[in-house]
Amino acid sequence: MQLPITVTRMGLNRRLLGLLLAFAAAPAAWAQSTACPVKVGGILPLTGSMAPITKKIAQSAELAIEHVNQGGGVKGCPVQFILRDDQGQPTVGVDAAKYLVDVERVQAFTGTISSGVTGPIISAVTAPSKVVQISCCSSASAFTDGRSAGYFFRTLPTSKTQAYATASEVSRRGMKRLAVIYVNTDFGTDMLRFYRGAHKKLGGEILAEVAYNDNQPSYRAEVTRALASKPEALLLIGFPKDAVTIIREWLSQGGPRKVALNNSMRTMDFVNGVGAQFVEDFFGMDNAQEPGPHVDAFNDAFQKKWNTDSKGPGVHTQYDAVMVMALAMNIAKDLSGPSIREAVRRVHTPGGTPVGTGPAEFKKAIELIRAGKPIKYFGATGPIEFDANGDVSGPALVWKITGGQIVTDRTIGLTDMQALTRRVEE
Repeated sequence: MQLPITVTRMGLNRRLLGLLLAFAAAPAAWAQSTACPVKVGGILPLTGSMAPITKKIAQSAELAIEHVNQGGGVKGCPVQFILRDDQGQPTVGVDAAKYLVDVERVQAFTGTISSGVTGPIISAVTAPSKVVQISCCSSASAFTDGRSAGYFFRTLPTSKTQAYATASEVSRRGMKRLAVIYVNTDFGTDMLRFYRGAHKKLGGEILAEVAYNDNQPSYRAEVTRALASKPEALLLIGFPKDAVTIIREWLSQGGPRKVALNNSMRTMDFVNGVGAQFVEDFFGMDNAQEPGPHVDAFNDAFQKKWNTDSKGPGVHTQYDAVMVMALAMNIAKDLSGPSIREAVRRVHTPGGTPVGTGPAEFKKAIELIRAGKPIKYFGATGPIEFDANGDVSGPALVWKITGGQIVTDRTIGLTDMQALTRRVEE
């Protein structure tokens, strides 16, 4: 039986997504003490400057909810996923979070992508309401400095990993003197801060740092300022929709074609928006998957369900955000925010029984949890182990645009990332 639910985007009066998937009967001991279905929330920029990369991320969330429900749900109940659009805007994101918490009464939600939206949500909703928030994609390092009272977690490394990896690759390619154009958000300023120190440590020089505001019709003034420094290369830190406009104007003004990009531009919308012939050999960074059978299982499941590959920023980490949330809710003594918060780190307990991706593995995890045994989750990105701040570590990958396609150039393993961090910070 399938029970659909209609959800509207914040600020839009049309149907967005209904999702309450088929669910098998569960032991009465759990279900009797829990109101069914169990509601969980999601916040993503389905419209706005980040929209080009959001489709796959939303599909990954839907796949995770499907796997959770096929594997047994939460405490004997099916899970109802309520997704809201933040439009890439802080005020809309806060309203979306308030709706989920105050109206739908969720005790946990995933989201969002932009750090500039996540920060206000943490301050206005997550911390004061004592609900758990798990982000796939917001990497600004300040979010785990205590402001969330421990209710914020993320399944991707902070922007430091991407910044250090970018600086390393820029140095490896001999790009010493460059300009930086960056989005004026928590993410943009945070990544620039880490990149600045790493680039200098590795022998480079930043000639210009130019901030921009997203969703503008033109960035000619910003590009002109950056080019005035006569750089040999460009590092663009921003969002794909804006990046198309910025790169077009950069090239039209004669800017060099040595360009480094952050992970948001790892989408064919960016390549096709600028024109594949103009972005040949552009490159960037993203978080990498740790090889293993559970990673392969997720990639295969995503391909089978959506008839497309799982490559792209946030796809794997969104799946893990949902799965971690569901596992923690099963581990928690009750479905209150404080109980879920205390359970999150127990999804990857040292010495626990390994569990992976997919419905069969989720069912295995539930059986272990019911038996009082610890679990150790290996997700779509690899092992998910949170530190005291709610952060994770992981490898990075270098991607490039070749022949009109986005391909992986090389992977920087976790051991090499740790060595790079020591080199930069020594």
